[in-house]
Amino acid sequence: MQYRILGSTGWKISAIGLGTWNIGGQWGPVSREDALATVGAAVDAGINLIDTADAYGEPPGLSEELLGEALRGRRANLYIATKVGNYARRSGHPLAFDTPDHVRLCCDASLGRMKIDTIDLYQCHMGDLEEPGVFLEAFDRLKAAGKIRAFGVSTNSLKVAQAFDSGGGLAAVQVNYSLLGRGAEKNLLPWCRERNIGVLVRGPLAKGILAGKYGRDSRFGDSVRSGWNDKNRKEYLAMVEKVETLRFLEAKGRTMAQAALAWILSNPAITCPIPGAKSPDQARANAAAADVNLAPEEIAKANQITA
Repeated sequence: MQYRILGSTGWKISAIGLGTWNIGGQWGPVSREDALATVGAAVDAGINLIDTADAYGEPPGLSEELLGEALRGRRANLYIATKVGNYARRSGHPLAFDTPDHVRLCCDASLGRMKIDTIDLYQCHMGDLEEPGVFLEAFDRLKAAGKIRAFGVSTNSLKVAQAFDSGGGLAAVQVNYSLLGRGAEKNLLPWCRERNIGVLVRGPLAKGILAGKYGRDSRFGDSVRSGWNDKNRKEYLAMVEKVETLRFLEAKGRTMAQAALAWILSNPAITCPIPGAKSPDQARANAAAADVNLAPEEIAKANQITA
């Protein structure tokens, strides 16, 4: 495993992290045993940055509960990142977040579900919030209370990121970025690099499409990707077609998924992609991508195809 410094925090985090949206059941059934084993395999492979959210899982919060159980007795030397802002949104009953107390309430709930004392990176999950005063005030109070160490925001909007950094305290931005979605390169990633703000990458495999395992006839039974079966079918087919033009990245000693992760790591603005996993084998394979090196001509060809 390779390690990188997360922005101005000074934290030495693994070049590949683990996203835990997948282990909570929204991406299809995952047994409790497999969920716990997946987290354990990631840690054993050298991953020390694990990302979750209070909204992940069926029911919401399950991913945090499973993560907490998996890390019991293994919390030391790990960096735990979670997110706040979308709990109960799927059921139509989100908190208004018009007071810092809502953020603090959610933080206490996350700490309780994971059975930990401190969240290393606490991130706003509302990516379109251009006036984050309520969150910033709450983050300050939570830091003073020792409940969080640093804060971030999950967004692809430069304007939102700048608003969260109005006081200069933004530690990290979690951005949706992959070979199939490079919009963040235009202004957000250069801004983060200039400001020495860490960048975590969600969706680095475009919900699994960049693993190269799905075709024109594939159908999806999970709630996250079911829209690809009908209303978003055209979008799905276009992505599958694009992946076929990237098959040259799949080579001896590396999978398509590992190459897609290595491509992300070749961008100097990126600190750490956080691919999800539903099995120990997936977690280990993702972790191994940290040691995959693409040739400059391969990166250039991929950039040209996906420009």
